[in-house]
Amino acid sequence: MQILVAGGAGFIGSHLCQSLLKDGYRVICIDNFLTGKKANVAPLLAHPKFLLINTDVSKPLPEALIEEKLDYIFHLASPASPNSLSPLSYMNLPLETMDANSLGTRRLLRLARKHKAKFLFASTSEVYGDPQVHPQPETYWGYVNPIGIRSCYDEAKRFGEALTMVYIRRFKLNARIVRIFNTYGPRMDIKDGRAVANFIVQALTNQPITIYGQGKQTRSFCYVDDLVTGLKKALLTESSKGQVINLGNPEEFTVLDLAKKIKRATGSASPIKIEAMELPEDDPEKRRPDISRAKKLLGWQPKIKFSRGLEKTIAYFREKLANEPK
Repeated sequence: MQILVAGGAGFIGSHLCQSLLKDGYRVICIDNFLTGKKANVAPLLAHPKFLLINTDVSKPLPEALIEEKLDYIFHLASPASPNSLSPLSYMNLPLETMDANSLGTRRLLRLARKHKAKFLFASTSEVYGDPQVHPQPETYWGYVNPIGIRSCYDEAKRFGEALTMVYIRRFKLNARIVRIFNTYGPRMDIKDGRAVANFIVQALTNQPITIYGQGKQTRSFCYVDDLVTGLKKALLTESSKGQVINLGNPEEFTVLDLAKKIKRATGSASPIKIEAMELPEDDPEKRRPDISRAKKLLGWQPKIKFSRGLEKTIAYFREKLANEPK
């Protein structure tokens, strides 16, 4: 069985490629390295069942790839960081983000149809916007600003979902949509700009741990190994065909609590500082997945406690920071 992972050199994608190889699959990883990193998949390059192709899913795919027999396709190719201060942010890469989730999704759906491959579109909890329903079930349509500063990502993912559903309905494609909630773990980029990465770096370098708003906004964090297990189950389980499925950890706490947990886990003396009383534009006040459908269809729920996942993530960041050029 051969599996294509688009965006396979990214944070989640590289963990997925590694896990699929351990399961015995042949894996083709495609990435344009806009936000993904070759270092994430460097340990896999010597594996006889791993192939890395540098290509952009929003542009015509290489002929060799089109002719390659594929059984499964994971589409994870897209910038994902909302932090405008990060060079990896979708706010700083708006056209690339929209292209990956529109043109890229269309090209990969065509490829799946050609090979009769099973397809998974990796969407996001951001399709729920600043939700008025809590926790968020897949039946909730969301509360999204279509012209706001985050819309290049939110609406691109919503379009990608709509396009996937067209292929399911019109062409009977064996496809499904997974909405990924906040995920953390090793291989997060130090300059990612999201809360977990920011707080860990600030704590380990004895900088103030900066919070926007009053820290009362809530988030739910899923460790990357749990998320990868859910992604595999979602594509490889036949009952997921045509479904939209939330994947995330329903354990919810405030951003202020997150900062305190990270400060405690790192043993840092960094002060916790309110950077601005107002939240960034369109920043959601609450985020928590309803994973009832994932439990029912996939038999999946997170197993790794936040404290354990945080321990592994901090160890990774310590090593990265220690090896950074001074």
